[in-house]
Amino acid sequence: MSERSPRFSLQQVGTAAVRFPSGAPIPTASDIAVDPYIKTRTTKDVHVEGVMFWPQVKETFPALVVLHEWWGLNVQIKDLANRLACEGYVVMVPNLYGRQGGMVTASSEVAEALMNRVKDKDVLQDINSCCEFLNTREHVKRNVHGVVGFGMGGSLAIQFACQRRRLRAAVAFYGKIPSPTEGLKALYCPLLYHHAGTDEWVTPEEVERLRQAAKEYDKHVEVKTYESAHHAFCNETQKHTYHPEAARTAWDATAGFLETCFKGL
Repeated sequence: MSERSPRFSLQQVGTAAVRFPSGAPIPTASDIAVDPYIKTRTTKDVHVEGVMFWPQVKETFPALVVLHEWWGLNVQIKDLANRLACEGYVVMVPNLYGRQGGMVTASSEVAEALMNRVKDKDVLQDINSCCEFLNTREHVKRNVHGVVGFGMGGSLAIQFACQRRRLRAAVAFYGKIPSPTEGLKALYCPLLYHHAGTDEWVTPEEVERLRQAAKEYDKHVEVKTYESAHHAFCNETQKHTYHPEAARTAWDATAGFLETCFKGL
């Protein structure tokens, strides 16, 4: 899919399921060491569940929070996160449907219903807690984080980049543009937006509003358009929309963009 040579092989990447409170203090290693019941004690806090990937070497890395499409936390998004870890990142993939039971589906009707039940405020809190959790990991560079989202996750990535001041980079694949665009006044980091040229979910007019808002508010926003590509062109499991050439180009652009944003940090 890409002509890049990643820093690490898939065999060098570790993976683990993770679970931590949302909107509440994250237990540290010291907390766990002095409280033997911390893992089993009943709590009223909502928890975020997800999967983490990281290069298994003695080094610290920037971290990425990867946000899935409306299908849920499926194998395809885990594979993408695994590949990003090979580029030299600690990657967290939260289950954005955790508050709905953590469903995964292959049905577009069910996926649309799940997405429509998502409360942005709650999920953005969960994503913020991912960053706080990453700050407790010894192999993560503290507050050197980025967010990468696809489809529904791309929409949330843009919103999150307008919320967390310490974020260093944001990448949105064919996500909805905030409306009204005044919210982009609060964009805190560089944003790379991948636009599918034949996308019916995000129109060219919406993308043009993004460009104009970036210009008006003096924000670092880069838009890349793939003229013949459909929505979800990076998802190889969707045979009717997958576009290998566009996916390869977008992946390489994303890797280069993130490398630039994290350079020297």
